[in-house]
Amino acid sequence: MAGFSISVASVEEMRLIAKWAAAEGWQPGAGDDEVFFPTDPHGFLIGQLNGQPISSISAVRYGRGHGFIGLYITVPGHRGQGYGLRTWQAGMERLAGRNIGLDGVVAQQANYRKSGFRPAWRTTRYQGLLVGARRAAGVETVDARSIGFAELAAFDRRFFPAERDAFLALWITTPGRQAVAARRNGSVVGFAVRRPAGNVDRIGPVFADSPEVAESLLAALSTVGRPGEAPPVMIDVPAHNTAAVELAERVGLEAGWDTARMYTGGAPQIDQHGIYAVTTLELG
Repeated sequence: MAGFSISVASVEEMRLIAKWAAAEGWQPGAGDDEVFFPTDPHGFLIGQLNGQPISSISAVRYGRGHGFIGLYITVPGHRGQGYGLRTWQAGMERLAGRNIGLDGVVAQQANYRKSGFRPAWRTTRYQGLLVGARRAAGVETVDARSIGFAELAAFDRRFFPAERDAFLALWITTPGRQAVAARRNGSVVGFAVRRPAGNVDRIGPVFADSPEVAESLLAALSTVGRPGEAPPVMIDVPAHNTAAVELAERVGLEAGWDTARMYTGGAPQIDQHGIYAVTTLELG
């Protein structure tokens, strides 16, 4: 494979990868690349053929034992020639010895199985205008940036296999986003973020102690919009969480395409039933 090399992506190349993801129809959020890169600056790899970028993968390390694969792309015109496989192997090598997760599109799931991944759950993307969400009595929603970060990070840790404080801090503070937390009796019982993504907004995560709390978070986020319009939203819902599916449909969203959350070392011990929408398909 003369002329092909793989290296750690630069900041500018990270922006290029985000554009590739948008071209694939994955709808990355505005500013996601600026959040992703500092989370693990060595975790984004780019393949170049004779100096021209043609492939990418993210292989992000979390803590000592978790990793996540995403942004696995080979640009059209260079597919089926082995460049993507080489890039994949480099990403997997970087995460060797960890329990690796990913969200696999249907077309690639058989290939992921060959690399040792096994399905944990199915995720369905829901989209539409967010209408009809109601706030529950006794649930207070506040700006997530107004509460102590340690408390918010501890709540997030219930739903993710490893500490991700750097990612979380950027996820809630990047301009253009709204981050809300739900409180009941003084304790954090829910957390959600909405961010623009082209002609739609993406919501993720939605973590909550109950369906009523999750709906209260969506109600708080339903008031967010650009001046003079209410853009549709997209959320990625674990299909086995029937309460989350029922909520998505009740507030006016329709099911679209599916991915599969897969792991090499088995599903981690997290509060799956409290995940009403995953944070991001790219970084977990």
